[in-house]
Order: sequence, then structure tokens, then C-alpha cells
Amino acid sequence: MLVVKIGGGAAIGSEAFAAFATDVAALGRPVVIVHGGNAEFSALSEALGMPPRIVTSGSGRVSRYVDAPTMDAMLMAYCGKVNKRLVAAFRDAGVNAVGLSGIDGGIATGRRKPVIRGTEDGKTRVFRDDHAGTIERIDTTLVTTLLDAGFVPLLTPPALADGGIPINVDGDKLALGLAEALGAEGLLFFSDTPGLLADRFDESSLIRSIDAAHPESALAAATGRMIVKVEAAISAVERGVGQVIFADARIPAPITSALAGQGTIVSRSSDRVSA
Repeated sequence: MLVVKIGGGAAIGSEAFAAFATDVAALGRPVVIVHGGNAEFSALSEALGMPPRIVTSGSGRVSRYVDAPTMDAMLMAYCGKVNKRLVAAFRDAGVNAVGLSGIDGGIATGRRKPVIRGTEDGKTRVFRDDHAGTIERIDTTLVTTLLDAGFVPLLTPPALADGGIPINVDGDKLALGLAEALGAEGLLFFSDTPGLLADRFDESSLIRSIDAAHPESALAAATGRMIVKVEAAISAVERGVGQVIFADARIPAPITSALAGQGTIVSRSSDRVSA
């Protein structure tokens, strides 16, 4: 069982979707896909006259402020365009895919944080009516039912909070929660880079491995949203997920290539010695 997270960057489009679909068709093992949609979300928000509002917390974490109208745009981009384009690519490759969000079947539920504090354009502000949150519970009932019936679930945020309110949750943490709940043998994070880079502007600076027991240097190299990805990877190793890899979504056979050693492998040094 693999859980695969496909990032939502602008460089990851129809060609990449087709490559993932072909790869999954050839794998011959159960796979759950989690995908993002940030680039499409941003483009749609701009087109609707709601340009992205980026908030930086006191700890330096970057997030998007999502009010109710912006959440509607997120649902259109993530659950609509990106999810169904991905389903179409998988079906075309002969994969019996089903598109879902974390809302469906109560897969991901959590707590809304309606008020956040941070800086926007250098100014400290309090942001109210935010539709962001954190995942508190993963229910794999629907996912396992589909897997047992021979389907490949293609999942995307948002999750659901009390009161029937969709909440923007981190897709990497959704993938982590699913990997843990499903007892996955591997958790693979794909983005528009070859893996974790020591210099994010230099693709030749790939960090080949991360020791989850001593992640300080990896966290120091990570910037922006990559910090969350590294933390999720370390958590996955600590929670018993067998193999965690950061890899490139832009190449042919991305999953097969990652499993063959391309990318950044996250493990404990003791595990590497025992192997």
C-alpha cells in the first residue's frame, strides 16, 4: 500500500497527470492518491477578483487566508477542475479511479480556526472568518471500501469541521494521516523539484537523504511550504510508515523512479544501519 501526494504547482499539469496514471496502472499494488491544486486555486481566485491573501505567522509559517467566498473558489479548483482532470487521466490509462475530497464519507474532519493573527504585506493584522483548520480525525471506511472493490481513490482537501463548514487543511498532512491510518508501506511526496534542495534555486543541490532522528539540517534547508512537508515526512517515519520520499512530479514514471531511489529518502539512521 502506497500513499502518493501530488503537489499542486503550476508545473504539474496534464502531462504529469498522465505519467502518474500510467505508472499506477503498471504498479500492481494498492495506491491512494492525494493531490493539491494551489496554482489553479490562485488563478481562479485572481479571475474572480479575489487575489490570494498570504499571511505569515509569528513563527514564519506561510498560509492563505480563506474566507467564505474564497472557500467556494477552492472547492471549484480542488474538488472540481483538478480532481476531475486527474480522474479523467487515470481512467484513460485504464485505472478505475474515483475522485473524492476529505469531506466525502467523513474521511477527514477537524477543527476550524476562524481567527488567525499574522502579517500581510508587512502589516500585523487579525484575520476573522477564516476557513482554515487542522485535521483531528481520519476515517478510512470509504477509502478501504473503494480499495477492496478495486478502485483507486483520488483525494483532495478540504476537510469538514463542525456545522458542515469545509476547512482548508494541508494536503501533506492529509496524506500523512491517511498513510498512518492505512498502515501504508510508503508515503511519497511529489512536487516540481527533484526532492529537498539545499538551495531552492539550484536543482543540483538535491539532499539525498534525511535522518528523521536528526532533521535539523533538513529543516534549516527547507523554506516556505517545504517546512511543512519535511515535518510531515519526519512524523510519518516516527509513526511507522515504512518509506518516505520527496520526488519529482515532472518526469516519466515518477512513482517507479522514486521507489528506485530518485529523490530525497527520509528514514532513521538506525534503520539504514540495520538494513
